[in-house]
Amino acid sequence: MKIAIHNRPGGFSERWIKYCENNHTDYKVVNAYDTNVIEQVKGCDAFMWHHQHIVMGDTLFAKQLIYSLETAGIKCFPDFYTTWHFDDKVGQKYLLEAVGAPLVPSYVFYSKHDALKWIEKTDFPKVFKLRGGAGSTNVKLAHNKKEAIKLVKKAFGKGFPQSSLGMVVSESWRKYREGKTSFITVIKCIAAYYLNSGYNKKQHPEKGYAYFQDYIPNNTFDIRVCVVGDRAFALKRLVRKNDFRASGSGSIIYDKNQIDERCIKLAFDTNEKLKMQSVAFDFVFEKDMKPLVVEISYGYAVEAYDKCEGWWDKKMNWHPGENFDFCGWMVEAIINSCD
Repeated sequence: MKIAIHNRPGGFSERWIKYCENNHTDYKVVNAYDTNVIEQVKGCDAFMWHHQHIVMGDTLFAKQLIYSLETAGIKCFPDFYTTWHFDDKVGQKYLLEAVGAPLVPSYVFYSKHDALKWIEKTDFPKVFKLRGGAGSTNVKLAHNKKEAIKLVKKAFGKGFPQSSLGMVVSESWRKYREGKTSFITVIKCIAAYYLNSGYNKKQHPEKGYAYFQDYIPNNTFDIRVCVVGDRAFALKRLVRKNDFRASGSGSIIYDKNQIDERCIKLAFDTNEKLKMQSVAFDFVFEKDMKPLVVEISYGYAVEAYDKCEGWWDKKMNWHPGENFDFCGWMVEAIINSCD
């Protein structure tokens, strides 16, 4: 058994490598960006790559490479079921609706005429989203018909950039003011934006569609539930001050007693249908406190979950702090799939 791992700083891969070294699992580091990556992976039973949505190269070919290796019989993380809809909220809408998941009511339009016609008869506010983006980026609240029309005209006109300097600065500065990050981190975020400035230049503007979700009011937090195999772990994220968005807020509660276990059960049940190796569900609550899925993702920021107090198994048994190594669980799942 041998695993090929594309390593990158700050992702799952550093912990995958550490797990392999600690558990005497044979692995080799490969470079997915090399033209001979297929040759590099030969002789391995599996391939693992924590690809990102904000790296231009990753978005260009990660899914294609993974699918090609799977076609050749090599087990991959993430596999096709896990990754095809990554950073694609429109794809997730279709998928979650198809499996009967309790998705926040969502609407997508591929013509300005259809979108404007819908705006005339729907109620407000509505949440407008681009198909890509994490940490609540590319998410806006259309308070009324006028704001929704403006967003639709832009969506079918010049479109929207994937990210902007203003967005990076405002969000970094907010976290600094609230004591959630250091001033040095603010500078690093701005520097990273400029270092990665080619991303927006190379990416086409997001346009040609309009995606809305119902606004679910009175939610002061969301519940993020991550499922890896037969284990789940969760945290509670508070919304930003004077805002409705919780993702990326940096305000996290790890107290197990503040996690609605209906969300854990829903996450397990839904993933039985999705067949994802790793999935994070974001839940909000209707006025009758029924949990609804906002969106999903196979990847998430590693360090944010290190303080989780434990995990649940599929029988809803709680395991306080026992062997909590969700990146190691991913490697174990790959090894078991090769047996």
